[in-house]
Amino acid sequence: MTTIARSASPESHLATAVAAETIHYQVVHWITGRFRIRIPRLGVDAEYGARLLYIVGTLPAVTTARINPPARSLVVEYNPKLFGEALATVQGQIFESIQVAANPDVPVLAAEKAAPEAESHEINYWERLGLPALGLGLSLGSMMGLPIPGYVIASVVIAGAMPVFKRAWDALQEEKQLTIDFLDGLAIALHTMQGHYFAPSFMLGLVEGGEVIRDMTARGSERANLDLLDCLGKTAFVERDGVEVEIEVKDIVEGDRVVVYPGDQIPVDGIVLRGTGLIDQCKLTGESVPVTRSEGMEVFASTLLVDGQLVILAERVGNNTRAGVIVGLMQAAPVHDTRIENYAAAVANRAVIPTLAIGTGVGLLSGDLNRAIALLTLDLGTGIRVSVPTTILSALTYAAQHGVLIRSGRAIEKLAQIDTIVFDKTGTLTQGHAGVTDIKVMDPRFSAEDILSMAASAEQGLTHPVAEAIVRHARETNMPLYDCEDWEYRVGLGVVTKVRGVDLRVGSRRMMDQENICLNELNERFPDLNSGRASLVYIAGDGHLIGVILYSDPMRNESPEVIRELKGAGITPHMLTGDVGRVARAVAKDLDIAPQNIYAEAFPEKKVEVVRSLHDSGKVVAFCGDGINDSAALAYADVSISFAGATDIARETADVVLMEDDLRGLTLAIRIAKQAMEIVWQNTAIVAIPNIGALLSGIFFALDPILAVVINNGTAILAELNGLRPLAGPGGALPLPPVKDTKEFLAEWEATHPDHPVQHIPPQHRSV
Repeated sequence: MTTIARSASPESHLATAVAAETIHYQVVHWITGRFRIRIPRLGVDAEYGARLLYIVGTLPAVTTARINPPARSLVVEYNPKLFGEALATVQGQIFESIQVAANPDVPVLAAEKAAPEAESHEINYWERLGLPALGLGLSLGSMMGLPIPGYVIASVVIAGAMPVFKRAWDALQEEKQLTIDFLDGLAIALHTMQGHYFAPSFMLGLVEGGEVIRDMTARGSERANLDLLDCLGKTAFVERDGVEVEIEVKDIVEGDRVVVYPGDQIPVDGIVLRGTGLIDQCKLTGESVPVTRSEGMEVFASTLLVDGQLVILAERVGNNTRAGVIVGLMQAAPVHDTRIENYAAAVANRAVIPTLAIGTGVGLLSGDLNRAIALLTLDLGTGIRVSVPTTILSALTYAAQHGVLIRSGRAIEKLAQIDTIVFDKTGTLTQGHAGVTDIKVMDPRFSAEDILSMAASAEQGLTHPVAEAIVRHARETNMPLYDCEDWEYRVGLGVVTKVRGVDLRVGSRRMMDQENICLNELNERFPDLNSGRASLVYIAGDGHLIGVILYSDPMRNESPEVIRELKGAGITPHMLTGDVGRVARAVAKDLDIAPQNIYAEAFPEKKVEVVRSLHDSGKVVAFCGDGINDSAALAYADVSISFAGATDIARETADVVLMEDDLRGLTLAIRIAKQAMEIVWQNTAIVAIPNIGALLSGIFFALDPILAVVINNGTAILAELNGLRPLAGPGGALPLPPVKDTKEFLAEWEATHPDHPVQHIPPQHRSV
């Protein structure tokens, strides 16, 4: 939903702009201080909406205006005191604005956005890198002959090394362990004491620079600050003492009678007291088709009222609602350190004591302190510390440039390790909206094209997702649309009208039952209609069934390719959905997902249970989803993936956000992660091999401390340059598992398929 504040400019564009075409609209409701107008064009023309917001914002009495694209509606809040006696005049101005906004010359007013708050992991670069940089600059100046006192340089280097000393001391106190920081701190101190300032300052710059880059790859702690109320509207209407008043959503209490209009989110869990409405529950339950709710039926917070008007008795509010429970589950999930794992510590800490022992032994036996310092300088940590974070940061940068936001270094690591990925169905593997798949003709007087044209004619102008799918399909196939006579829309049932002289009924099975339309012949001719993934719209003419239109939530175009690529790389796909089992099984069959990996009618608690179970079985699990009902499972997964167009909670919970809303971004992210981790281990080898070689040489031969610094820091720089390779991209597809030897494969086939000779090997294996 896009919201803007009123334009500060008082000039009206109504007098100067001329509408380019007639825009159709309908007043949904108009009460004191607020009104909603449905404008079909808002659903397909974002620029028109922006122009309309600009014009309406110039009206003096208007305080805020917003557009709700799913409901094709404009909502305006105004100050009734400023309207005075001129209410009709202002109404006319608003209606004229709807027409004027069609003029492309009208300016566009972008949505205002609140300034983002500083994230909790904001880095003070001067505090972290200022002294190391100053020490390096002073040491270089001294080497060039500038008269800089040695004690000044030494003081700056030691002060800059205080974080290193602190980390070493903390590890010694808390973990009772000598770490790589102890070795680095000792080498820096000894070099400085000898008056060698360039080596310790350069080492310090590399060490602290690597730590800063590592912290830059961490994400903030947004999860802890998420609140369900942030995902709902700010205000709602309630009936109190027989009067409808507008209050803040957070002030709704159990027992309130909440009034919900088309295009509004339902703010509470409760029971419908009055009215009938069409509700989109996709983001909460995963159901791909809107549901009808009427008196006595239950509705849930965070779902969208597409059509109709409801008065709801609030039974649960805030965090006690079903959506609130999901947020609670998500917040209870474990929060990980999101920085990349400190591989320098993992590799080098084990070498600290042996390096100390060797350096001390060589120094005592030779009586040469310089030889001892040289050996202490040859640690593995410095190069790895700077190159690994650089690799991760390069990978994050390349991913962001190609439409994939990977939020942390840890996400890179886990993406490279995943062997199981769990997908939500609706909106993730599928497009999340209805689409026509087939038309069945029951009356030979009509063709499939006739049925589509008449149904689309009856349904044009409706905001019901299924009606929009039928109209869209008719337009895409260039079918004509006709004028309707005596048109009537019945919420939750369908449309009654007359098209081309035919008394038409277009709607649900319940409408057919109410109109006494016999469906026996349909069931006899097409007994399998209700067993697949498609749902039905019935079309009756002059009292009998003339055809049905099949619709379903169509597959994303890229889904089969993505699943095939993941399976080829040895990653097992699973599918979770709140949809019914019949639809889930049909989608999984189309995508070649194994039946045992399908979980239908899964509420959020079930999704969490499945993710945790897979994780506990030793799998590294990724979860991909976009709804409120997915956010808890996203939080419990090893790595979580969502879309830029997902709900706020799902998007902010995710470790990876596919900014282009294209599932192929997932396979790109995995390729990037695998390449980055491969480079991490390459850099470990680049640093380790020369340093270990020099260390062994230093045991038997005198090794100059400066040469040790050159070897140590030279390998660090080389590894650092190698760490920039992810900026060029991963290239290729996901690595495929190794192909078996032909004889081995044929022998295995004969052993496992004794009833099928070799010539019956499936085509996909014949290349072996």
